[in-house]
Amino acid sequence: MENLAKYFDHTNLKAFVREEAIKRLCEEAKQYGFASVCVNPFYVKLVKNFLKDSNVKVCTVVGFPLGATTTEAKICETKQVIKDGADEVDMVINIGALKDGKDDIVIKDIKAVVGAAKKKIVKVILECCYLTDEEKARACALSKQAGANFVKTSTGFGEWGAKIEDVRLMKEIFGGGVKAAGGIKTLEQTRSFIKAGATRIGVSQGVNIMKELEEEQKI
Repeated sequence: MENLAKYFDHTNLKAFVREEAIKRLCEEAKQYGFASVCVNPFYVKLVKNFLKDSNVKVCTVVGFPLGATTTEAKICETKQVIKDGADEVDMVINIGALKDGKDDIVIKDIKAVVGAAKKKIVKVILECCYLTDEEKARACALSKQAGANFVKTSTGFGEWGAKIEDVRLMKEIFGGGVKAAGGIKTLEQTRSFIKAGATRIGVSQGVNIMKELEEEQKI
C-alpha cells in the first residue's frame, strides 16, 4: 500500500479541544504510523506521554496563529515546549515585519526560535494567504538563511489554506522540507500536494484519507 501516513502531521489545534480528543489523536497516529501529532503547547506533555512507546513525533506551535508576539516570547515558548517533550516546532513568521520589508527582524525572529529549539525540527509558517508571491519567495529565502528545516503554507486559521502553486514556489525557493497545511481533506488533494513538492502534510482528516486509500486498494 502507498505509504502516505509518513507524510501526515495529525493535527488538532482548535481552541476548544479537550483531553479526550487529544488522546484519540494519539491513538490514531500510533495506529496508522503518522509522522507526528501536532497540538497546542498546553498538550505537549500529555502527548509525549501517550506517544512514548511509538515512533510518532510530538509537534507543537509557537507564536500561533498570528506570529505577532515578540521574539522574546517565541524564545520562551520554544524553550518550554522543548522541555516538555516537543520534537518539532511550527512557528509563525512575523508577517507584518515581512510585509514592511524588515527582513532583519524576520530572520532574527526565525534564528532565535531555531536556536532555542536546540536542533529540533523547526517549520516556519508563512501564512501564504496574506502574502504576495514576492513576499512568499523572500520568506522562504529568509527561513533558509535562518536555518529552518521546513517552510509551511498556513496555520489553518487564515483566510484560506494550502494551494498547489504556493507549494511549488516554496519548493523552488526553499529547496528543503515543505509542509502543506490548511483545508487538505481528501486522498486526491494529498497526492497533488506531494506531487507539487510537499514533504509533510498537516491534516485533521488523516484517518479519513487513510480509509479512502484503503478503500481504493480494494477495488
